[in-house]
Amino acid sequence: SALELVPDMPVRAAQVAFIGPVGGDVVISPSVLRRGKSSAFVNADLVTEEGIMARCIFTFGAKRPSKLDQRSRACPEVKGPEDCPSFFGERRPNFANHFNIRLAGGNRPMSGAEHGDMTLWLRHKDEGALWNATTLLSLADAPPPAAMSMMTEPAPISSMTWMAEFLSEEITTAEGWFIAHHEAQATRHGYSSQSMRLWNASGDPVLIGRQTVAVFG
Repeated sequence: SALELVPDMPVRAAQVAFIGPVGGDVVISPSVLRRGKSSAFVNADLVTEEGIMARCIFTFGAKRPSKLDQRSRACPEVKGPEDCPSFFGERRPNFANHFNIRLAGGNRPMSGAEHGDMTLWLRHKDEGALWNATTLLSLADAPPPAAMSMMTEPAPISSMTWMAEFLSEEITTAEGWFIAHHEAQATRHGYSSQSMRLWNASGDPVLIGRQTVAVFG
């Protein structure tokens, strides 16, 4: 995998372009674009018989001394996951069977909310999942786009780009739970610009990201 090509440096950022729908046989081709003493860039293409369906660029960087130490936005104060309802309710897509998602704030998909803004508890159902950058990316991508809470009926919606920045090399949490805040900051002309933040159960920031989402309804 891309992460295995640079085993001695933590991943700092991932940029993904979803070029087309992936189906059939898929070949993943990672390659090192540049490797320096303290940083590296790796490209990974997902290719089918129809061409490149996704292109990912991963940025790696070693720790370096710095006088700057600014924290991310504070974690929202929410009830514990055991006191929050299931996010999906009766409308549960197939992929959601791999995750436990609780609604801690905001609205569910297709609830006709005025603003796409939701706070969630997230956890892998696989208790054997290793806590690394790959696992964290899959967890952060588990909820549907926040703009779906503004809809009143089902309609196609698709991620076009996804950017994530890792704020910690040590990914740990209590009982597998993470807190996420997803917000559709601007939604018009069939596109939604979304921000994402992720904290561990203790409120320590672990990831920040953005998405460009195509909305077909």
